[in-house]
Amino acid sequence: MTQTLSREVEGMPLSDTPSRSSFALALSDCRVLIGRNVKHIARNAEMLIQAVSLPVVLLLLFRFMFGGAINLPGMAYIDYLVPGLVVISIGFNATSTVVGVAADLTQGLVERFRSMPMAGPAVLVGHVVSGVLRSMISLVVMVAVGLAVGFRPTAGVLGWLGAIGLLVLFASGVFWLATLLGSIAKTVEGAGGLGMILVFVPYATSALVPTASMPSVLRAVVDNQPVTVLIDAVRGLVNGTDLGSTGWLAVAWWFAITAGAAYLAIRKFHQRARG
Repeated sequence: MTQTLSREVEGMPLSDTPSRSSFALALSDCRVLIGRNVKHIARNAEMLIQAVSLPVVLLLLFRFMFGGAINLPGMAYIDYLVPGLVVISIGFNATSTVVGVAADLTQGLVERFRSMPMAGPAVLVGHVVSGVLRSMISLVVMVAVGLAVGFRPTAGVLGWLGAIGLLVLFASGVFWLATLLGSIAKTVEGAGGLGMILVFVPYATSALVPTASMPSVLRAVVDNQPVTVLIDAVRGLVNGTDLGSTGWLAVAWWFAITAGAAYLAIRKFHQRARG
């Protein structure tokens, strides 16, 4: 929010507000809105439980019920599975952001913000950054549970830093897509339905099983879609296997998707807010 909103939220007197540049005020707006959404996470235990429950259940299900039926040359199935489920968990977390943006637009909060000299995109930035932080919490839990049930990554520090960097980029793209869907949704209930797109797309990838056994047409689509490229890159980084071209392709895909989704989401949000 702007300097005025920041002072109101923080309980500081408006008369003491110094003169600052537009960019500094926009950063202050973003900081306040990020804090607002982070507080929602901290105060809502159910949101955190939801963020990790399904991926952990899937991890245990595939590890102990289906893992014995899937043989991979040169790699344990649990080492193949965990990177894919981390990506699936990010898509699952994005549904809360879709609903949250739609709620802000339909339940009067944005109208209140419009009466203040604030940077409009700060509302969306707050949702995106808090969503990425929520996904990183889910990542830590997933890896911890994976280690407890046999996950044995061989990556060094650089490998882990590369994998985390790709996952942050991916999460940024997914949460900007979530804000776009939330800005499109006419109702909160409709937003929940639109959010399912982000839940199910990561399943049509190499996240859970190799693509070699898929029909040729389906395999061609799955192998070349941006989520599969990212999963293969993360899997290669944490397991110390050859990345091929997947690392650069994942960066290119998700940088473009993040930039495009951010532009479209901000534009649509402004249209809805003015309407």
